[in-house]
Amino acid sequence: MDTYDEKSCSVLEKPYYRPIEAALRWCNLTAHEVDILQITGVSLLPPAHAFPQWPCLRANAEKIIDAIQNSELTKGREGRTIAPGEPVSKEKITVRHTELKQWMAKHYPDQKPKFLFDDIERNTHAMFNAETFQALQAERDAAKASIEVAKQLAQSKVEELNSVRAQLDALAVQVKEIGSLDSRERKTLLIIIATLARVAKIDINSPGKAALYIEGLTDEMGARASKRAIENHLKSIPDALESRMK
Repeated sequence: MDTYDEKSCSVLEKPYYRPIEAALRWCNLTAHEVDILQITGVSLLPPAHAFPQWPCLRANAEKIIDAIQNSELTKGREGRTIAPGEPVSKEKITVRHTELKQWMAKHYPDQKPKFLFDDIERNTHAMFNAETFQALQAERDAAKASIEVAKQLAQSKVEELNSVRAQLDALAVQVKEIGSLDSRERKTLLIIIATLARVAKIDINSPGKAALYIEGLTDEMGARASKRAIENHLKSIPDALESRMK
């Protein structure tokens, strides 16, 4: 069976408030609401000599009235928004709950009275306001964009390395087959190997280092050629190149 949700509303909350009603809630004086409203009567503010024990009551009411007069809060008549300049008797001036909450969050972020803010909002750091949230969102979006660029760059590098690996695989196969070829074919393939090595940026002027690298690639493709054999072939490349240049 569904049960009644006691947290679905607040006994302190109203759709709209007279300035003095909002001020006394702001000061957490709802227990004295009847007395405060009786003494204030139809006035916007409680008498200056009244409630000396609660100086913030009149001060907070003045802040709300000032916000209404300067169009920071929209004036209403008993909860209904009215056009600027439309006359309304002072005892019927009201501000809506939602607008009062927005105004307070903007102008008094360190003030979070219970009638406007729930427990989660009250426990949120005062400096974490809408502007802070937007700034964090902007930083997050910028970070996401940077990550996306990095991912695209990494993918490009992977594709480039795969292309080089394919070329090296072909080179390794050629190296393995050179030993069974005649002299002319051997020289031709050595020249091809030299060309592929240049494309793959393998320095054949250091045949030992290059042979070790190629040996690893041949091992990965399941057709291992020994470093010594590869190095011997690589050492033959200069002679093959020289013979073709004559």
